[in-house]
Amino acid sequence: MSWGVDNLPYGVFSRPGQAPRVGVRYGDRVLDLAAALHDEVFAAPSLNPFMARGRGAWQATRALVQEKLTTDMAVTEAHLIPLEQVRLHMPVEVADYVDFYCSLDHASNIGRIFRPDAEPLLPNWRHLPVGYHGRSGTVVVSGTPITRPHGQLKAGVFGPCAKLDIEAELGFVIGTPSAMGAPAGAFEDHVFGVTLLNDWSARDIQAWEYVPLGPFLGKSFATSISPWITPLDALPRVPGPAQEPEPLEYLRRRADWGLDVGVEVSINGEVVSRPPYASMYWTPDQMLAHLTSNGASLRVGDLFASGTISGPRREERGSLIELTWNGNDPIKLAGGEIRTFLEDGDTVTLRATAGGITLGEVSGTIR
Repeated sequence: MSWGVDNLPYGVFSRPGQAPRVGVRYGDRVLDLAAALHDEVFAAPSLNPFMARGRGAWQATRALVQEKLTTDMAVTEAHLIPLEQVRLHMPVEVADYVDFYCSLDHASNIGRIFRPDAEPLLPNWRHLPVGYHGRSGTVVVSGTPITRPHGQLKAGVFGPCAKLDIEAELGFVIGTPSAMGAPAGAFEDHVFGVTLLNDWSARDIQAWEYVPLGPFLGKSFATSISPWITPLDALPRVPGPAQEPEPLEYLRRRADWGLDVGVEVSINGEVVSRPPYASMYWTPDQMLAHLTSNGASLRVGDLFASGTISGPRREERGSLIELTWNGNDPIKLAGGEIRTFLEDGDTVTLRATAGGITLGEVSGTIR
């Protein structure tokens, strides 16, 4: 079962007239953890207080929930609530948000689009996981409508974005903080879990503003995440791709933290792409190592994302700018509709699976 005891993602839910609280998804129901485990940390409106307890508590709680759902169902059944009776909320209070650029295929495609007569990758790309700091205040839960942003499009022109895009990504949620002035410890000691993420992008605003400092208003207007945070222990791991040149010592992999996750991108219900996360050049443990290598501290609820997930084939590209080659090669939807970038009313949904489990979905409609 994709939502069975091998999965058990965490989220925040509420029943009509009641305050939000933490639960675990099991099948088509959500387990009220505060009631089932008699622990008031789960009566909070976010996962942050529970995540702050650390890895030992995460593992013990997961084992306890698995036990209750397999050997103690006579008691646990009373605390399982059908999903149609609840509303899902933001699962975490996002502290800081960092977005990376870790797909070799995506970075190469973008380089070929904008620098067709030059080397696709800039000189630093194979030496470190490139990233930028985003805006935590505009990270929203799946289902939140996305308002088309306005901005400067070129000299003297301000107006609505005409090249509104998506970026299919995985997000990684920090549960345990680190001290300022020192690098983080082991990846699994800090990262609580994974969420599916869509980093909406205004490509025309971004193209005008990003030189020389990088993404700003073209990225900061909205980032959507799934309501479910999948624990690291539920995810199948694979070795990351070979890297050349060998990274510096602080970026060398100590364990296999490549993830075997398949993503599906649909527009108005029609699948347009299936990006494979296993092909990502920089793995999440390397992202975390680089993120804290200068002594930057981690806080409970920090979120960092992989950047667009893309594979080597056209049908594996995780953004419209790649799928349509910056609008020059449109895609055709069912019924004959043509898309280069997103139009008002379009609904984009990302889904993901890892082995026999699902990471759920993240969806948003353009208005």
